[in-house]
Amino acid sequence: MNFIFLGPPGAGKGTLAGQVAGDYGIPHISTGDIFRENIKNKTPLGVKVKAVIDAGGLVSDEDTCALVQDRLSKDDCKKGFILDGFPRTIPQAEALEKICPDVQVVNFEVDNDLIIARLSNRRVCRNCGTNFNVKFRPTKVEGKCDNCGGDLYTRDDDKLEAITHRLEVYREQTEPLIGFYRKLNKITDIDSARDSSLVLVDFKKLFPSD
Repeated sequence: MNFIFLGPPGAGKGTLAGQVAGDYGIPHISTGDIFRENIKNKTPLGVKVKAVIDAGGLVSDEDTCALVQDRLSKDDCKKGFILDGFPRTIPQAEALEKICPDVQVVNFEVDNDLIIARLSNRRVCRNCGTNFNVKFRPTKVEGKCDNCGGDLYTRDDDKLEAITHRLEVYREQTEPLIGFYRKLNKITDIDSARDSSLVLVDFKKLFPSD
């Protein structure tokens, strides 16, 4: 099964994607990971993307779609995949329809207040990268990672001003995708305001793996 996870930052897409990827045996693919992998391996597109990013520019839809198409051609995507963070725009969605029209789109619904509470209280381990949350998933020792004992910090994009900006960008650029996929009858809404374990149960009912 091929999935696109849509939803604002802090909606829980990444958490559920990790769980579904493990249970369904399909890769969780984010454009950020694709960019980093190609830049690391110095592929022709990776070199091009690095130059754009280093100059402070935005990677074009054409280059982004080319990188995604290359990633979806890999052997680990034969059983399916989860796209998280792509498409972001209508042109990207239209390009993906040509590359792989057989997709199920899952729209994560959650209100802004909960998103802000989730993101502004998120803390990340400097050592192993594990996410915690002061309000919803506190550590046993304040400021220390439960897994490795590393120091926790707040990412710059989890500060209130940055969160507000990220939500504005999402509503303006990405939210129109909901209407795009609804017209194609490919979208399923899921309430992601709940604990991720409950969201996973609903997901498996909607999209059984067998």
